[in-house]
Amino acid sequence: MNNSLLDTYILAHIEPEPDYLYRLWRATNIYMLHGRMASGHLQGRLLKMLVQMIRPKRILEVGTFSGYSALCMAEGLEEGGKVYTFEINDEQEDFTRPWIEGSPMADKVEFIIGDAIKEAPKLGLEFDMAFIDGDKRTYVETYEMVLKILRPGGFILADNTLWDGHVTDPAYDRDHQTQGIRRFNDHIAQDTRVEQVILPLRDGLTLIRKIAP
Repeated sequence: MNNSLLDTYILAHIEPEPDYLYRLWRATNIYMLHGRMASGHLQGRLLKMLVQMIRPKRILEVGTFSGYSALCMAEGLEEGGKVYTFEINDEQEDFTRPWIEGSPMADKVEFIIGDAIKEAPKLGLEFDMAFIDGDKRTYVETYEMVLKILRPGGFILADNTLWDGHVTDPAYDRDHQTQGIRRFNDHIAQDTRVEQVILPLRDGLTLIRKIAP
């Protein structure tokens, strides 16, 4: 099966990518290193739909990057909902903030520069949903922080959990980011506080539901 043709077919048969997000995705890939880290059309539409299904009031995102995923989730929010998105790399701000603040979703997104593991609990808020897409080396620590401020029955989405197949490739045994993802996958597989499923979408997306405090 030709994956490229299949990808093209899929994108032609799902909700179209909004023009603003297409322009953001294109600018991300032109002007930023590792532009492919942006969620893109397919994952972006999935994130929007998951938000519409879960109907959260507050979403926590760890790892804003260019803002694409935050804006997709904000699209799915009902009136009064908000995405609080943290980016630890302050060099990202000059690119990302204008795209968020100039978007139709600007009033639904709070963009914060800082370490979410330390700063998110200081907001004093309980979240209904979280999207983890930050430093792969600290996924377990991020997850444990999120779980403490997520309501019972709330959902966590963790991105890149198959890490381009590196999680099963011995050639990456010494790669710190691969080690972080493997440690995270092993950790949640044994965590009785949650239910989880890995979707083989793009680079792997894990859906996690909190079932206990």
